[in-house]
Amino acid sequence: MIKLLDQGAYVINGQTIIEENHEALDILKMKTGKDVTKKEAAKNTIAYEILAAHNTSDNMEKLRIKFDRLTSHDITFVGIIQTARASGLTEFPVPYILTNCHNSLCAVGGTINEDDHMFGLSCAKKYGGMYVPPHQAVIHQFAREMLAGGGKMVLGSDSHTRHGALGTMAMGEGGPEIVKQLLSKTYDINMPKVVGVYLTGAPRKGVGPQDIALAIIGAVFANGYVNNKVMEFIGDGIKNLSVDYRIGIDVMTTETTCLSSIWVTDDLVKEFYEIHNRAEEYKELAPKGIAYYDGMIYVDLSEIKPMIAMPFHPSNVYTIDELNANLDDILTEVEKKALISLDNNKVKYTLRDKIRNGKLYVEQGVIAGCAGGGFENICDAADILNGKYIGADEFSLSVYPASQPIFMELVKNGSVAKLMQTGATIRTAFCGPCFGAGDVPANNGLSIRHSTRNFPNREGSKITNGQIASVALMDARSIAATAANKGYLTSAEDIDVNFSKPRYFFDSKIYENRVYDGVGKPGRA
Repeated sequence: MIKLLDQGAYVINGQTIIEENHEALDILKMKTGKDVTKKEAAKNTIAYEILAAHNTSDNMEKLRIKFDRLTSHDITFVGIIQTARASGLTEFPVPYILTNCHNSLCAVGGTINEDDHMFGLSCAKKYGGMYVPPHQAVIHQFAREMLAGGGKMVLGSDSHTRHGALGTMAMGEGGPEIVKQLLSKTYDINMPKVVGVYLTGAPRKGVGPQDIALAIIGAVFANGYVNNKVMEFIGDGIKNLSVDYRIGIDVMTTETTCLSSIWVTDDLVKEFYEIHNRAEEYKELAPKGIAYYDGMIYVDLSEIKPMIAMPFHPSNVYTIDELNANLDDILTEVEKKALISLDNNKVKYTLRDKIRNGKLYVEQGVIAGCAGGGFENICDAADILNGKYIGADEFSLSVYPASQPIFMELVKNGSVAKLMQTGATIRTAFCGPCFGAGDVPANNGLSIRHSTRNFPNREGSKITNGQIASVALMDARSIAATAANKGYLTSAEDIDVNFSKPRYFFDSKIYENRVYDGVGKPGRA
């Protein structure tokens, strides 16, 4: 169950919600013994604390932000660095991470992709940055492991730059804003509004972070409830979520159109930093006393069921049970909506032809990237598929661990073997399935993916050539359940499984042996 408050709300000690109305201040006085104003209470959010610490102007309504750390990938860093160099760049003023997770496949276009990678390495040496070679990690997973920090701010030239679950306020922007930071300029914005996201309860068995995220996106996208605002996650339900789970929800907040996100931190976040040998980066974060939020999203985690976001947007959501019970009606509705998204009369888009014996058949499953490629997602998927096989028909399953350290641990704990025995293929860290550079389905194919987006062409079909394929977003657990039923859409709640929940061990030697770290050491080119 998700409820959006029509007005703002006050929250006492991060737990008790008082809806904004003419009696709210009196109720607050009765409960706390304190007189409070909205203006003062708004300064008690986590978001305000972090923004104030990074604002270089003397006006909190007109922010001029300097970020602590920057990150880019190989589609964006070439133009960014060339522009900054032409504008006088002599060295990177803050840690700048150059990952190579988008143009990792050099099958077409000659040497240009690898040429870009070598340019990135030379720049890391010359200007004092960090270079992450192809296949080592996707941009956001590496940042979680090696860049995020409590109370810090990160700017990335990728839309899904979100590290709020680790206590880091992160934003994705276009290249010019990264250039400005490289030239020691500021990120200039009005003080954003802050919307509270109050999580309560605990997720049902089989419900994963993508299910929670899609339910929230479905509730707030069309009405613009969080547009260009900061989403601040609080509530008694957070303690029931692992850090991996929180990260899986957080990375999808981009699809709500919010500006950024931030979460309460706790001992589980502290343990995350300790596991990654970065204990000093942990900071306890929580709203202070009485905090005011410009809106409030109330989420009862126990009421969320396995979800599916049908083509062609992450907000086009249904429960899997609802879809399976009303296949023809919902698929007809989706086909009609698709005509607007596609705006192209050269293609004929159909989904109802995928109904076989009263069930929806999909041709492909993918678990990948910064949203799907996390350790717990893949371990749970392996448990669901253990002892089963995906069949020898059209349906295929590809799994992309988000980093080499995750991949190694999945090998060590046997999850990779479980998946391979089913007929699934395991790939290295790569963002391709999120933007159409990997696992392109057949014409008119339907792919279910635990990834970030399902816009037209994001799966790789060329609509202008008359091709059309599409993606429905789901959680890794229900993708695995569907794979266990050989491509017939299945909710993870319908599978009898005992989740083993193995402990994660991070091996730092992988990055120590392969990643070039020249931060603070320019002039080595």
